[in-house]
Amino acid sequence: MNFNPIVMDRWSRKPYFEHYLHHVRCTYSMTANIDISSLLSELKNKQIKLYPALIHMITTVVNHHREFRTCFDSEGQLGYWDSMSPSFTIFHDAEKTFSSIWTLYGEDFHDFYRRYLDDMKKYGSVTQFSAKENEPPNTFPISSIPWVSFTGFNLNVYDEGTYLLLIFTIGKYFQQDDKILLPLSVQFHHAVCDGYHASMLYNELQSRADACTGWLPNDNTFRS
Repeated sequence: MNFNPIVMDRWSRKPYFEHYLHHVRCTYSMTANIDISSLLSELKNKQIKLYPALIHMITTVVNHHREFRTCFDSEGQLGYWDSMSPSFTIFHDAEKTFSSIWTLYGEDFHDFYRRYLDDMKKYGSVTQFSAKENEPPNTFPISSIPWVSFTGFNLNVYDEGTYLLLIFTIGKYFQQDDKILLPLSVQFHHAVCDGYHASMLYNELQSRADACTGWLPNDNTFRS
């Protein structure tokens, strides 16, 4: 884990960053559907859970681009992390509440999935806001609303507007014609991400969903 400070005067994005942080502080949300037809079929065949597969997909794309890892550290220094891990919500049906758990990321899905299962076994029944302690600073949030196939989702965060990392919200997948579509909403900060970066994110997520056989286990390791 390493945080790399950005030298503002050497940063090509400096005028855009300063405009959307200091002059017109601006965040925006985008919701788009991801076609998970092939992904869902492969996961069902291998008896792998969808939620951790989506978390891994998202985190992989985040780690491929510096723009998605740019933020302020605890001392207010602007920079970017070498890599990030996901902090995701889980639901407690009895209490109708949720908790947040983080799992250490690795690009190998097999290893990540095992860590996810271990974390769920240890902390999945802990009914408090932060179920797993000692969350590292290089995490970003993912949540799920699996009860509704929303067409738009917007977060209203009343703070100083300096949270620069992406915030992901996954919706309920649905069938449309011969496709299974999953709504995914992402909140961006315009100081670090433009529409191009948002488009790049969604396009790469779709590519990973389409090419899932390339990163899912080749055997049925997780079949019970």
